[in-house]
Amino acid sequence: MIDYRTYLEAFNETLYMTALSTLIVLVLGLILGIALYVTSQEGLIPNRFVYSVLSVVTSIGRSIPFLILIVLLLPVTRMLVGTILGPSAAIPALVIGATPFYARLVELALFEKGKALKETGISFGATNLTIIMKILIPESKASLVRGITVTAIAITGYTSIAGAIGAGGLGNLAYLYGYARNRQQVTIIATVLIVALILVIQLIGDLTVKKLTHK
Repeated sequence: MIDYRTYLEAFNETLYMTALSTLIVLVLGLILGIALYVTSQEGLIPNRFVYSVLSVVTSIGRSIPFLILIVLLLPVTRMLVGTILGPSAAIPALVIGATPFYARLVELALFEKGKALKETGISFGATNLTIIMKILIPESKASLVRGITVTAIAITGYTSIAGAIGAGGLGNLAYLYGYARNRQQVTIIATVLIVALILVIQLIGDLTVKKLTHK
């Protein structure tokens, strides 16, 4: 019999993997997305070669199935974390798997108003850094929040896959104690908790976007 403390521990592990990975992806994805926009044909510093390299790397990162990515990164994970088991061991794969996804969303968000905002900044004599930090990002905040919300939800789904192969969390609980031992109740409860977490993430994202768009 599995008591509530086991479910709570698994939920906390999933929350830890999701929160930490999302935070890191927010930073790295923002940097990569800005680089993609800036070096694009319509960007502030057009550079076809740099953009092509970044675009190819991003596209490759998005195309690798997450389960295969985890396996490919096992040596890197062991080197960085010291183990391939547990919630912390899932972080490298979660970050690498989700960063290209969010970077593309950042690029698209900046493209929405980029041309007009870029011309406005240039007309006022603003530097490229000022245009990015003081104009483009502030004006694109709602879209960026929508993007990180979608990414966080995707990461939550990834944690279930990672959990099934030893990362812990609700995915591990559902697979190891539910499916593998034919305990359907465990699988259902774990699934409900994952869905509840996703709904909370979506709610936070929606409220944040609403607040930003009504300022």
